[in-house]
Amino acid sequence: MTLRSWLLAVLLAAFIGSRTLAVDDYTLGPDSQVQTGVPKGEVTKYSWASQIFPGTVRDYWIYVPKQYDPAKPACVMVFQDGAGYVNPEGSWRVPVVFDNLIHKNQMPVTIGIFINPGVAPALSDNVLPRFNRSFEYDSLGDRYVRFLLEEILPEVGKKYSLAKDGNSRAIGGASSGAICAFTAAWERPEAFARVFSTIATYVGLRGGNDYPTLIRKTEPKPIRVFLQDGSGDLDVYGGNWFLANQEMLSALQFSGYDVKNVWGDGAHNSKHGGAILPDALRWLWRDYPLPVRGQGSSKQPLMNILIDGEGWHQVSQGHRFTEGPAANSRGEVFFTDIPNNRIHRVGLNGEVSVFREDTGGANGLMFGPDGELYACQNGRKRIVAYDSEGKESIVAEGLDSNDLAVTHKGEIYVSDPPNKQVWFINAKREKRVVDTGLMRPNGVILTPDQSFLLVADSAGQMVYSFQIQPDGSLAHKQPYFHLHMADTATQSGADGMTADSQGLLYVATQVGLQVCDQAGRVNGIISKPQRAPLSNAVFGGPAFDELYVTNGDKVYKRKTRTRGVLSFQPPVKPPTPRL
Repeated sequence: MTLRSWLLAVLLAAFIGSRTLAVDDYTLGPDSQVQTGVPKGEVTKYSWASQIFPGTVRDYWIYVPKQYDPAKPACVMVFQDGAGYVNPEGSWRVPVVFDNLIHKNQMPVTIGIFINPGVAPALSDNVLPRFNRSFEYDSLGDRYVRFLLEEILPEVGKKYSLAKDGNSRAIGGASSGAICAFTAAWERPEAFARVFSTIATYVGLRGGNDYPTLIRKTEPKPIRVFLQDGSGDLDVYGGNWFLANQEMLSALQFSGYDVKNVWGDGAHNSKHGGAILPDALRWLWRDYPLPVRGQGSSKQPLMNILIDGEGWHQVSQGHRFTEGPAANSRGEVFFTDIPNNRIHRVGLNGEVSVFREDTGGANGLMFGPDGELYACQNGRKRIVAYDSEGKESIVAEGLDSNDLAVTHKGEIYVSDPPNKQVWFINAKREKRVVDTGLMRPNGVILTPDQSFLLVADSAGQMVYSFQIQPDGSLAHKQPYFHLHMADTATQSGADGMTADSQGLLYVATQVGLQVCDQAGRVNGIISKPQRAPLSNAVFGGPAFDELYVTNGDKVYKRKTRTRGVLSFQPPVKPPTPRL
């Protein structure tokens, strides 16, 4: 060993030793101690048998501050692993901290709910119970937040007046309880907008390692996040906790979130988190009741598309299921209400009218170069066209259909989900099958230059790309666009699609409107206006810069920085993607 190597080894050993000695340096401050003259809240204990987590039972506690007034809905803060947080002699002492901060007006009057993870009790002494903690806490998706919103909060609300808006609700936890808290806010930001996260498990146990990527791609949500971790945290088969928390911080900062971090040198315990809890709560509740907002400029590619402060606006409601939006050359948007057998028109003035009744279950729509509106009339197993007055003519018969794309030459591609195939109808209205084998071919669209046909497989994860040959046949089939899927989902639910002049593809999926570049990568995810199924999208409006989506029983739109392309018009060659 050289002298330099020996000196480096000695210095490294000293550094590691100093970290080890510092792990237990964190101590509780005065705000975590009972103070004379501070009104003391009341803590009561309950038990709960869940339906969302069948067979599980758990204890939970409710803290009610002395200042609580039933006439004024109280703020709410939920803690996972509740027994540890509610203990007045433990590492957290949340009731004591709440007493002190509420008394000093450093946080609002807040009811605390402390919930243990569920356990499915063993049927005998010879077998183990099922411990639900990792399943409930580490899993992505909305199951746990539904448990809170549909079971626990309504039950607590029978006794106390609780605020129902996300801005007045916070949620926190440590380790798996912390990623659980973040997931609850991520899935339902309208229900929980403030997150307290310590030594969080943003690693590969049940998909938590995906969060940094999802945060960087998904339209920013109104969430404020406090992150704590230590350099001595876990480094095991699922990942490195400290590195994972730093990745979360980087992603949240990249996307413009209101986020604060406190790093230390502690291990996977509550010492540091407990010591800084009062300061964290002051930061989380600062400026309340002003709403939570981002604190920086997002660097997301989505910001090249979306306009800051410009959200979704409702266009039409009261339908049963909306689908098939299509824009004509003026920018008017037409859409179907499949169960009601109607096609509606959205005028340039925003007024919605019925364009056609008795549509035979029409689904996908698309305008052609002749100005007619083509429709998948699957209830009658045919493709039809409507003139400007709504008069119907038959284009092709004897085929199942869902969606269609019309070229500038008037040729038509049609998806046929029941038979796992794609049809081609030429200008002479002769039809033939040009692809078979996709599990559920759904949305179909042409690339802006009309050299490729893109077909969404709603039963899988991919959008397929086909090169269009001179005779209309398809070649070089490839699973090209890689979509994100909801946790536990086995399919993306990819449905209708639209494209813009930059060559970006917009795919309606279960998790939102996924925006893909020409190279097949998801660059961003635009949030759904409501939690109903997102079925389709199109650009419309006078400048074709308004993005319309069909979303369950409603239609929405939002202004964008980009412009859509119309396939019945001459092809547009977009710029080459950055690879």
